[in-house]
Amino acid sequence: MIVNTLKLICLFVLATVCHWAFASFFAPAGISVNMMLVFVTAFCVYLKPPFAYTGAFICGLFLDFFGTKLFGNNAFTFTVCACLIDSMVDRFDFEALFPQVVAVFCLTWLASLLNAWLVFLFASASNWPGFFSLLGGAFIDGLCAPLVFWTVGHLLGRSSLCRQG
Repeated sequence: MIVNTLKLICLFVLATVCHWAFASFFAPAGISVNMMLVFVTAFCVYLKPPFAYTGAFICGLFLDFFGTKLFGNNAFTFTVCACLIDSMVDRFDFEALFPQVVAVFCLTWLASLLNAWLVFLFASASNWPGFFSLLGGAFIDGLCAPLVFWTVGHLLGRSSLCRQG
């Protein structure tokens, strides 16, 4: 169990570094990339629901610590996304590339819309990144999804935290 926990911590650190690197690299072009959401999606596909929901919440909460608009919106949004992926994981073959790319692309849009709505509702502010910024970010997130899914699946393997079957 300790080895599995260390693997999850390493994946969280990798997700954090990738999120920071991609966000920093694409920010000058005005593209909002959310690599943390890509990792959360992969976590939800491979991990059992209690671990996936906890991981999604922690990843969202981590992003909330750096936000300035509304604390908790990313944690809530990522948990909602985890619930959606958990409900779809038995219906789709996430070992194939197409479902991975489409799920991440759609979740990027859903997460951005939900975040914008929550910030508007509770903080009377706007954090809408813009249509083309979001489209570019969703496209890049989708392109990175197969590599992230492979990394998460390869590192976690058949651990006791993973779904069986």
